[in-house]
Amino acid sequence: MKVTINGTIKELTGSSYVSDIVAQFCQQSKHVITEVNGRIVPSHDWNNTTVSEGDHIELVAFVGGG
Repeated sequence: MKVTINGTIKELTGSSYVSDIVAQFCQQSKHVITEVNGRIVPSHDWNNTTVSEGDHIELVAFVGGG
């Protein structure tokens, strides 16, 4: 299945839950905001939210520093 993640088309195999995508593309999921087709998906819904062919996903990770 092809989806767009942060502006890049990716070919995904296997599970299509948001939680699996976050685990695959983010080193730490604790401080990640996800958006699927313009809708923010709260972390408590990641295991219940699936993505489909052609979806647009944004993964934003907050990084601290000084």
